[in-house]
Amino acid sequence: MPRITPFLMFNNQAEEALNLYTSIFKNSKTGKISRYGKGAPLPEGTLMSVSFELDGLAFHAFNAGPYFQFSEGISLYVDCQDQAEVDYYWNAFTKEGKESQCGWLKDKFGISWQIIPAALPRLLSDPDPARAGRAMQAMLGMQKINVAALEAAANG
Repeated sequence: MPRITPFLMFNNQAEEALNLYTSIFKNSKTGKISRYGKGAPLPEGTLMSVSFELDGLAFHAFNAGPYFQFSEGISLYVDCQDQAEVDYYWNAFTKEGKESQCGWLKDKFGISWQIIPAALPRLLSDPDPARAGRAMQAMLGMQKINVAALEAAANG
């Protein structure tokens, strides 16, 4: 089967991003690293490309210069089991990043992440439309998702 791998294009921060991401995700590893040589578009020795894994998902990162920008059109979804996991990832990414709405944030490089507890999709798809609606309204008022507040809102 073909394997799909996110390919992240940075200006010149790919190595910094690699170090941040592999420090946040416990089950991660770095693969092959290539560096620019003499006469390249970035200074000699600068990381050109790297392969790495975060929790078993393969990524590639590349330093390409200032030609590409990240946007919310693509985000990385972190499926958290509970509030403790939400808090861990949220705090790690927003330390130098920016909070947004409904469990979304941008890390310091501008990559969008969704830090989502398992309770959110469960509550939003509740067979009782009133319960699901109350959970939705609660979520819309949040930046970081608060599981207890979602449950309380769903329960009325």
